[in-house]
Amino acid sequence: MIKQAIPTELGTEKIGKLLIQYAVPAIIAMTASSLYNMVDSIFIGHGVGSLALSGLALTFPLMNLAAAFGSLVGVGAATLVSVKLGQKDYDTAQRILGNVVVLNIIIGLLFTLCTLLFLNPILYFFGASEDTIGYARDYMIVILAGNVVTHLYLGLNSVMRSAGHPQKAMYATIATVVLNTILDPLFIFVFDWGIQGAAIATILAQIISLCWLFKLFANKNELLHFHRGIFRLKKKIVKESLAIGMAPFMMNMAACFIVILINQGLKEHGGDLAIGAFGIVNRFVFLFVMIVMGLNQGMQPIAGYNFGAGLVERVIRVFKLTVMAATTVTTLGFLAGEGMPGLVTRIFTTDPELIENSIRGMRITFICFPLIGFQIVTANLFQSIGMAGKAIFLSLSRQLLLLLPCLLLLPPIYGQNGVWASMPISDFIATLISAIMLWWQIKKFKTEHVKQ
Repeated sequence: MIKQAIPTELGTEKIGKLLIQYAVPAIIAMTASSLYNMVDSIFIGHGVGSLALSGLALTFPLMNLAAAFGSLVGVGAATLVSVKLGQKDYDTAQRILGNVVVLNIIIGLLFTLCTLLFLNPILYFFGASEDTIGYARDYMIVILAGNVVTHLYLGLNSVMRSAGHPQKAMYATIATVVLNTILDPLFIFVFDWGIQGAAIATILAQIISLCWLFKLFANKNELLHFHRGIFRLKKKIVKESLAIGMAPFMMNMAACFIVILINQGLKEHGGDLAIGAFGIVNRFVFLFVMIVMGLNQGMQPIAGYNFGAGLVERVIRVFKLTVMAATTVTTLGFLAGEGMPGLVTRIFTTDPELIENSIRGMRITFICFPLIGFQIVTANLFQSIGMAGKAIFLSLSRQLLLLLPCLLLLPPIYGQNGVWASMPISDFIATLISAIMLWWQIKKFKTEHVKQ
């Protein structure tokens, strides 16, 4: 018998308290996740070398592509679970859980097979050279072999959070980070497995955490748990999940394409070490972006539940609080990136040329960084309340409509600086577009509320 204990406090508790309750575990989890990506880079930089960092940076587009397919299922399903719980449609929420497992296995296997068959041509297209492709290939073979595990781990973790267990979702992520941090130096320095050791550590840590998540979802006392009948794919559930998940999917696909252009531009105007510099800057940027994403994950079940329950004022309130917190985070990132880029870079490498490239890139990249918290949260708001089309547009506006033209036009004129400058320019314009769309949507909410 299903335990009828759902997070009804999402519709009644104070918004500030709820955001703290749901966002803090997600922030800790996302920060930990970002840190373990940084740990990978740090150990690779000091244990394998600066060219290995460039090889690792070459894998970013492929990692974004894998994340795109993972988020297509995981993020969409998690949002749908929140909405269905708000509507008290418990049977559909159960079936969504089962569909998450099946879809992740199917998509994960297909992605792995396709990419392994064409791995070398893909990496050369991403900007690899004869000096860096060996590192990138060694790393990605292991990551791709464990791709299904990664998809299942991230998908079930998202559903766990949306089902009212943010602390358990946090514990799973922290466990992955701690295990990876312990295994990285062991495999790289002690076993001398090089960059492959870092990849093995990542997948092994995810396998252990996934086993724990399976155990949690096997508990029949939980509202959402594994049982017969939920693993049969339902056309409506698949369609709705993929429709909502299309926004982060398209965002990650666009990110994949954009990173390819960045790598190619940096290789042409700065060489392999300029790509390594982007790897360092990107890791540091994502430390702050992932905190904002943690805030988004805290906001998502609150916004989704209250929108499903017709409590629009609570949706607006949680959005405002999330934007304030996100802007604080990105402002701190701006101060760190502009004020101590050398200190940050030396954590990853001792190579003078790589340090010089990274400092230049970091200072340019962080110029408009305080604005992006608002832009990210706004896109997530539309996604959280099931407005997939608007979320997709906002997700793509920065990547394809703005950043793409900048990357095509500026580097031929300004060289490596043109590549770096493309990012803050697109951030600024994307924020303006987000503000206009948000103003229109809130005005519409208020008009509909008055009519009711």
